[in-house]
Amino acid sequence: MSADISAPTSCPPNEAPDSAEPAQRTAPVAPPTSLDRPPLMAPPRPGKPKRDGTVRHSRLSSLFRFGPYLRPHVWRFVVMIIFAVLSVAASIVIPLVTRAVIDGPIANSDQVGLYTLGAAAMAIGIVEALVVFGRRWVISKGTLATENTIRTDLYAKLQRLPMSFHDRWQSGQLLSRIMNDLSTIRRFLNFGAIFLMINIVQIAVVVGLLLNMYWPLGLVVLAAIVPITLMCLKNERELTRLSRKMQDETGDVASSVEESAHGLRVIKSFGRSEHMFEKFDGKAVQLFDTTYQRIRLLAKFRTFLEIVPSGTVIIVLGLGALAAGRGEVTLGTLVAFITMLLSLVWPIAALGLLLSQTQEAMTAADRIAEIFDAENTITDGTKKLTDVRGELRFEGAAFRYPDADTDVLHDLNLTIKPGETVAVVGATGSGKTALTALVPRLYDVTAGRITIDGVDIRDLKLEQVRSIVATAFEDPTLFSMSARENLTLGNPDATEAEITQAIDVAQAHFVYDLPWGLNTRIGEQGMSLSGGQRQRLALARAVLAKPGVLVLDDTLSALDVHTEALVEEALKRVLVGVTGIVVAHRASTVMLADKVALLSNGTISHVGTHAQLLKTVPEYRELLSADFDSEDELAELDRLELQETNR
Repeated sequence: MSADISAPTSCPPNEAPDSAEPAQRTAPVAPPTSLDRPPLMAPPRPGKPKRDGTVRHSRLSSLFRFGPYLRPHVWRFVVMIIFAVLSVAASIVIPLVTRAVIDGPIANSDQVGLYTLGAAAMAIGIVEALVVFGRRWVISKGTLATENTIRTDLYAKLQRLPMSFHDRWQSGQLLSRIMNDLSTIRRFLNFGAIFLMINIVQIAVVVGLLLNMYWPLGLVVLAAIVPITLMCLKNERELTRLSRKMQDETGDVASSVEESAHGLRVIKSFGRSEHMFEKFDGKAVQLFDTTYQRIRLLAKFRTFLEIVPSGTVIIVLGLGALAAGRGEVTLGTLVAFITMLLSLVWPIAALGLLLSQTQEAMTAADRIAEIFDAENTITDGTKKLTDVRGELRFEGAAFRYPDADTDVLHDLNLTIKPGETVAVVGATGSGKTALTALVPRLYDVTAGRITIDGVDIRDLKLEQVRSIVATAFEDPTLFSMSARENLTLGNPDATEAEITQAIDVAQAHFVYDLPWGLNTRIGEQGMSLSGGQRQRLALARAVLAKPGVLVLDDTLSALDVHTEALVEEALKRVLVGVTGIVVAHRASTVMLADKVALLSNGTISHVGTHAQLLKTVPEYRELLSADFDSEDELAELDRLELQETNR
């Protein structure tokens, strides 16, 4: 299969793209987070024990844990609260000024007083508009910077978490949390949190003023608030349940889309587009149903919140007109009462939206907290090797996948001397890939230990372990960046000569034939390349890292015989002075190694040269029977072994 890579759409067809990425703008108040810095998120608060022995946590507890992220911008939130209070105060003062105008200058035909109070009312209106603008301007930077810092911390946490965590989680769920849920929290901080508090305070203050103006009508307003409060409490739990369900199902839909996009080639080749569409449609319909249930609940809730204030206004108008007719209240007081009551319509009606935002934010905070609280079992060590020789030892090592009942590997004992290469051979499912994943600490052993130069790799700094060990996987992962960036991922400072040498070793010369050579973007997952091309590019990347220990997990499986021979010849030169582990299925690959380890039933059963194992171990001979199946070949191996012994 040949590469089929088109030019990036942003580049003219006769121009090469710049090799450097375009500069990205970042929030100056929220600098990028280092992977080494722990997240700012506060630890979970202790919950109250329930009768069944479990712990009950407050629904707000996860949201409060984000408090440390707000501290650098606390002054913005303080200013926002001040502006919001001034805005509410202005909206309350205007009806009072209106009462003064009606009962004073208008009733007494005082033209000067009318102009004075009119100017005051206009000034108050201008102040209200300015503080609303100032509130939005001040808080926007704070909430955006907070969201950016949490997102970078969350990404750093995902990078630190072990492979066992990522094995359990769908990538779509992680994407939903790092994008949608964080945006939900930002919107809540930007609007919902402050106005939920301000609206409640405004309702309390205005009701108090209304009671002071004319207490019989004030009691009518107070009575109308009682069913609103009961309705809020009634709907809170159901809103929380539906919000959590909707956000989880959004993650499921995102996972389905991502899997379908990555597996589109397989789906099309098997003609299963309709089947995959039906699976996606089922998840999308489920999300639709949940969202619709939530919307129906909110619609009923918000309709109730609209009806009660409107009905209250009508009742107050009627009773107020009777009171004014009997002379119990002045006309100015009645107008101010009605104006102030109308100012409560939006705060009360908005409670539905604000409570909905609060539930969504609490649910989003819970979902994000699940990631922050995930245990990182791959912890950093404290030691650092000053002179790396590359001696690798497995000492009684065992490994079991999380939640598994049996060990995948057990009682592994193997010594690989500096500069020595060992081929690991075993049947499918024998644990070869698991063994190679233990060396760079993608997983940790569950018993025994693995050492480099006599030091347990769990005691070494992770950064050093992963700079000493480079791995090329059978199913290589490439990124949506240029071929050069993929190559230099493990060695960003590599020179052109070193890049050229790595390409020669991996026989990855096809990169020069791409539209813009090494600067060509190879697309997501490198799917525009053939399987062999992806393997060769990944192999070149591992070689370019100049590791002390090179792990090749059946990296040559997709290569043709001719290319494989060229790569193996070049690898023989590269592996000199490098400790190597080569997972092999073919005799040609085994020939790269100084000795062979046979992995059988989860442990290393035999270690020896290729010729020794082929002659004395029937299981090994059976595994390689496709390559060595004649008596003449066995006799030739005996001859070669005798020559080696004589030397």
